[in-house]
Amino acid sequence: MRIALGSDHAGLKLRQRLVASLAAQGHDVFDCGCPDEQSVDYPDYGAAVGRRVAAGEADRGILVCGTGIGIGMAANKVPGIRAATVYDRFTTQMAREHNDANVLCLGARVLDETHATELADLFLTTAFGGERHARRVDKINQLDGCSA
Repeated sequence: MRIALGSDHAGLKLRQRLVASLAAQGHDVFDCGCPDEQSVDYPDYGAAVGRRVAAGEADRGILVCGTGIGIGMAANKVPGIRAATVYDRFTTQMAREHNDANVLCLGARVLDETHATELADLFLTTAFGGERHARRVDKINQLDGCSA
């Protein structure tokens, strides 16, 4: 799977761990930054990953900031992106099965690295449930004029 990852400075270390873990699993990983722990603006990285996923350059995206909230808001401004901020297995599974989330948002200040890695793996292996959920996802896509 092709996965785009990005983070702000708060999510740097967790993003680096995820990049290494996913690459070791054989995924094609696009590391969209940030480069170091110097303060940066999370919307830049949320948009960068969102654009890669929306353009079809990546199958899924994973974003990390302090809480996962702000960077997810930024990603959701990109047409075609359904970014979900999650904190546990249930919300991760539902984001994929029911909402066909294509970008996972994690909080480095609220999740330990082991738990975050488990959630990323679950996000990548959980299929969209389709059927009645597809109608709802289509309605979400129509809100931003996207058909995909």
